[in-house]
Amino acid sequence: MEFRENQAIYLQIAELICERILLKQWASEDKVPSVRELAVQLEVNPNTVMRTYDFLEQKDIIFTKRGMGFFVSANAHDKVTQYRREEFLQNELPQFFKAIHLLGIDFSELQNRFEAFKTENY
Repeated sequence: MEFRENQAIYLQIAELICERILLKQWASEDKVPSVRELAVQLEVNPNTVMRTYDFLEQKDIIFTKRGMGFFVSANAHDKVTQYRREEFLQNELPQFFKAIHLLGIDFSELQNRFEAFKTENY
């Protein structure tokens, strides 16, 4: 995994896990890779993965079964959607609006491109 320099690695790993949940690659009650497994896969320190898991556990996206590991919460898809939506609206959307304003892009062009994107990708 290539990491960006402008965001903490544990948050980038959390985004990856959330994306897998949203894409339904990891369903409710699925076992999440162990801290060591994921650390090896992503070539990061196990402490970084543990910090990610702690963060996701605080958001009720994953939970621990003592002695068994981490699992995807029953309502993880909804929690991830809510969390990612808030993050987007607060942090990314203002930058997006600024860029389209400065570049003189109108909403009809955005709508056409968005519809083409959905057709090509979904």
